[in-house]
Amino acid sequence: MSRHQLGKPLPGFERINRYWDRQHSTAAAKILPGEYYVTKQDEIITTVLGSCVSACVWDQVFGIGGMNHFMPPLSESGNWGGGAIISGATRYGNYAMEHMINDILKHGGHRPNLAVKIFGGGKIISNISNVGGNNVDFVKSYIQEEGLKLMSEDVGDIYPRKVVFFPASGRVRVKKLKRMHNDTIVQREKVYQHDIEQEPLEGAVELF
Repeated sequence: MSRHQLGKPLPGFERINRYWDRQHSTAAAKILPGEYYVTKQDEIITTVLGSCVSACVWDQVFGIGGMNHFMPPLSESGNWGGGAIISGATRYGNYAMEHMINDILKHGGHRPNLAVKIFGGGKIISNISNVGGNNVDFVKSYIQEEGLKLMSEDVGDIYPRKVVFFPASGRVRVKKLKRMHNDTIVQREKVYQHDIEQEPLEGAVELF
């Protein structure tokens, strides 16, 4: 299936890995840690989460939506709280949420119509105390402070999750991965965590 047959992604999302999902007979976008994807098409967005979290956000009237995959950077104690580090972590989390929501609104979504489902935050990295739980706490706090509608959640526990989101309808399919054949998810998240701690944000970020 060629990219032409998949349909063009919205501007800014050309680098996201897209393919034809035979199981669902539709185009799919696969996102990695630190990425997000927004679409107006009837396609799916998928990712695999460990201790990171994903927020699936969509306009319940117009069917435009997106999904992200992120964690705020940790402090030295393994938490995303602590003085100046809290500010940086909160800023990074807000960045991950706000930019996706802004793109949904920019392409036709309306804020009063937005609904959210959240996933992830599993305790899969044993040497970090409660990074998954802290990630869940952050995204729940953000949703409450922004007055968004949290429709459902599947968070915590000790398992990675495969998440498949259908932005046109808001439907989500979640599979807990109870048998892992390798440590790809753990290693990918460790690399991502290192990257955001070294340089959480590039330059000044305007939060809308």
